[in-house]
Amino acid sequence: MSVFLPLFDEQEDALLESLARIGPIAFLASRSSSLPLPAHSFILVEHDRPFVLDEAVSWLDNGVDKLIVPLSWAKELIELISSDRLLLMLDVANISAVSDKVRNGVSGVLLKTPAIDLDLIASISKFFTGSAIHVLSNSSVSPTSSLIRGLLGIGATPVLPVSQLTLSPSSASKLNIADAFLAPIVSDRPDGLFPTVVSTETGHSLGLVYSSTESVKESILTGKGVYQSRKHGLWRKGETSGATQDIVSIRIDCDSDSLEFRVVQHGAGFCHLNRASCFGEMSGLPALESTLRSRFQSAPEGSYTKRLFNDPELLRAKIMEEADELCRAEQKADVAFEAADLFYFALTKCIAAGVGISDIETSLDRKARRVTRRTGNAKPEWSQKQSAPPSSPKTRDATVEDGPIRMRSYDLAVTPPEERNGLLRRPVLKSEEMMNKVKPIVDDVRSRGDAALLELTAKFDKAKLTSTVVFPPFAAETMAVEREVGEAIKTAYANIKKFHEAQADGATLRVETMPGVVCSRFARPIARVGLYVPGGTAILPSTALMLGIPAQVAGCREIVLATPPRPDGSISPEVMYVANLVGASAVLKAGGAQAVAALAYGTESVPKVDKIFGPGNQWVTAAKMLVQNDTDALVSIDMPAGPSEVLVIADYTANPGFVAADLLSQAEHGVDSQVVLVAVDLDEAKLAEIEKEVDVQAHALSRVDIVRKSVSKSIIVKTRSVQEAIAFSNNYAPEHLILHLENASEQVKYIDNAGSVFVGPYSPESCGDYASGTNHTLPTNGYARQFSGVNTLSFQKHITSQEITQSGLRGLGPVVATLADCEGLEAHANAVRIRLKELN
Repeated sequence: MSVFLPLFDEQEDALLESLARIGPIAFLASRSSSLPLPAHSFILVEHDRPFVLDEAVSWLDNGVDKLIVPLSWAKELIELISSDRLLLMLDVANISAVSDKVRNGVSGVLLKTPAIDLDLIASISKFFTGSAIHVLSNSSVSPTSSLIRGLLGIGATPVLPVSQLTLSPSSASKLNIADAFLAPIVSDRPDGLFPTVVSTETGHSLGLVYSSTESVKESILTGKGVYQSRKHGLWRKGETSGATQDIVSIRIDCDSDSLEFRVVQHGAGFCHLNRASCFGEMSGLPALESTLRSRFQSAPEGSYTKRLFNDPELLRAKIMEEADELCRAEQKADVAFEAADLFYFALTKCIAAGVGISDIETSLDRKARRVTRRTGNAKPEWSQKQSAPPSSPKTRDATVEDGPIRMRSYDLAVTPPEERNGLLRRPVLKSEEMMNKVKPIVDDVRSRGDAALLELTAKFDKAKLTSTVVFPPFAAETMAVEREVGEAIKTAYANIKKFHEAQADGATLRVETMPGVVCSRFARPIARVGLYVPGGTAILPSTALMLGIPAQVAGCREIVLATPPRPDGSISPEVMYVANLVGASAVLKAGGAQAVAALAYGTESVPKVDKIFGPGNQWVTAAKMLVQNDTDALVSIDMPAGPSEVLVIADYTANPGFVAADLLSQAEHGVDSQVVLVAVDLDEAKLAEIEKEVDVQAHALSRVDIVRKSVSKSIIVKTRSVQEAIAFSNNYAPEHLILHLENASEQVKYIDNAGSVFVGPYSPESCGDYASGTNHTLPTNGYARQFSGVNTLSFQKHITSQEITQSGLRGLGPVVATLADCEGLEAHANAVRIRLKELN
């Protein structure tokens, strides 16, 4: 809150700096041109000054917060300038001259009065309901702290001429500015101190301290952080440690019982633990700014940030590159990811030029206060692409669409630790945000069943259906596939089934833990399972195989396969062929969150299931996670599988064509897929060869548009050794890991986190996707750290049993009774003792 408004009516330069720390300052228009105006200035236009519109606009465009204008100016400005930028200056005797139009066109009024009459001012303020009231007295009598409190008490702000203020102690003729500022503040503490929040100049908290009247006065007058220690008296911050503070501003809160100091902190930091803040380490932009300032002073030779500071052309190129990638980003997470990169390089440029975040914010504030606006059109060199005739968009974009398809490169040896985490991020949305989006869809299907399912399928899949489910026996024409496709599916089926049959847990585990006590564990199939087979941009009978075969092998009683229908309402015959092969008990014609909801809760025609399997886009993943957490659904899921990804580790033995093909095999899945190449000590020529292969092979693909977008978000990570490469891979935890390494099989033992590993140059990921026998439904987005891929055991649950003989209970019973007594569970103990008593 503003305690008082100083009016700069005479040359008092020594006061200006101190006054700027505690609030806005008003300057007479006749004096403003001869002074550099501080931030948050007001201009008071004298009555006799002729109206000049350009002059008023110029003041506002140059950062002045408000104009205090006479009635003649107000009548000219109220339809041209926003009311929040105007205050009306009036003599108290002229209130009746103000029309409703003028009163509604300003945000406040400055009342000039011969002497301050609180009752009169309170009465006048009712005429200006909702407006700020400022009061300027013509009296030569020095203002007092009590007068300031009185005016603030009726909602008015005193305007105090600088000629009545001083840096010296208050006297009969002048009021000390610190006394004026502290006039309204009160303390509810026994020691009379004021809680004080200390923040950076951008408003990020550093800590909580206490202030006294004496410490605040010294801070205002000296511009240094001075507080009141409850044990040691005045505490001049940094006096012994060197971690001093320069005061930016001091503000009183709305209740006038606490303060905020905004400061520029020097030295190790504010906290006595040598941290920037008492509330822990800084994060986000403040942390980045601090790191860059430190790097600017003493960046290690060879570090990437040092290169940026020393090579303006490299920095310029990176800023332009990241700005372009931000413009191309479409999904929320991608926009955030690219914006973060741009902020990093832009702030590096700023720090090199001595510009900090607070300077940027000040510039933004000044621009926001401008009255005149530029048209906002781009300069010719940037608007050229948009200026092409709208009738020929393909011609306009041809150069972009035909450009090289490239990944972004990073050298792990020169990438600062704070940037390495960024290399592990996936371009996907946060699950919580997505769950909020899918919840209405899930709730709709849950409450309205088939009716909602039919409507949502028409909306999202563009298929108008009359029924949602197909039950066996399936019509032969719906399963008609080409002979070669059928044979390929049968071969894949045999291989996958053979591998998954070997995984089945059919034997009962029996262990005698002590004489007469036998514990057992045996497997049972999950009775009802839902298998989600994505549709969208690709037909995926392979996913139907990967989910249907282990369900079939495990012995699941009901297998409900869900997949999006084609626009004509049919399911692709390849998927139907597999559904029949794996013994599906129903096929649901629906995709997305609506299909997941139908499987989880059941509808009039869709059988409810106990567990949902299958990959999908972010909508499917979010819906699976949502229903899993709903106890009414009583459903579990296989894993939170998201967009496809592959990480390829390649050394000097790698075939560039093979590496490029493996990268592209995942990039074609969708625009949110991510591929990563970890290059082990590869020279620039070898890397260039791989990148050329990626570009050439990508342009030959029918899904080149998808590949272009996914590859542009993907990365090359350069490492010095295989060990460093595998360490990065384990941190990344990829869905698919391909090893193009010398003696690749020897490196498998070092792999800790991966969905599935493809060893050597002749083990393409495609084989695992289709027919080698392993499952391709794998954890993505880093979940390979804690999840396995789908397997036969995923469709089984394990039940334990125990059988205890009389002699076994005699040995085990007393142990159990003792532990039950320890936990205070008497009935547990009694269940044992009653039997022991019977035996005795």
